[in-house]
Amino acid sequence: MILYGSTTSPFVRRIRLFTHSIPVDFVVMDIFAGEDRKVLIEKNPTLKVPFLVDGEVNVYDSRVIHRYITDKFELTAITWQQENTLTLIDSISDSLVSMFLLSRSEIDTSEDKMFFNLQRQRSEMVFAQLEKQCLAGEFDEWHYPSICLYCLIDWAHFRPLVDFAAYPTLLEFYKNNSNREEVKETDPRD
Repeated sequence: MILYGSTTSPFVRRIRLFTHSIPVDFVVMDIFAGEDRKVLIEKNPTLKVPFLVDGEVNVYDSRVIHRYITDKFELTAITWQQENTLTLIDSISDSLVSMFLLSRSEIDTSEDKMFFNLQRQRSEMVFAQLEKQCLAGEFDEWHYPSICLYCLIDWAHFRPLVDFAAYPTLLEFYKNNSNREEVKETDPRD
């Protein structure tokens, strides 16, 4: 199995953390240029990372990759409540990535525009919900939703996109998991 992606993507990192003890080769790509762009176009019509190639099978999305690996290695599936939690994490991850890419494209995302306002509102609502879930102990165990939450928070710190002062339980969760070996090995700052 080969996982393709960048070292800075929170979606790629979550799979790298999830598969830290599973034999998966990781190929680092620059998805915006050269031969890597051609490989991306050839293997993943969504033009996003991560994607996984396992023989003749191409899997296009981190959530589907998680399910594919869970099935292939007969791991414990996540619950429906955890699926809902992943929807929260994915929605805010998508929003933050969109806002980041717009800013990188020199578009002022602080303007009072419907798209930007919706992303900011989503961010506030989802982080408030995740704060409640974290306070209730839903991320005490290091499982796939916890991994995804960690990757989201770390990426938002790495790209300074979110002020987490209003979310002390999320910050505590983040600090408590920052010293994990696999977390250090996949740090996008390195």
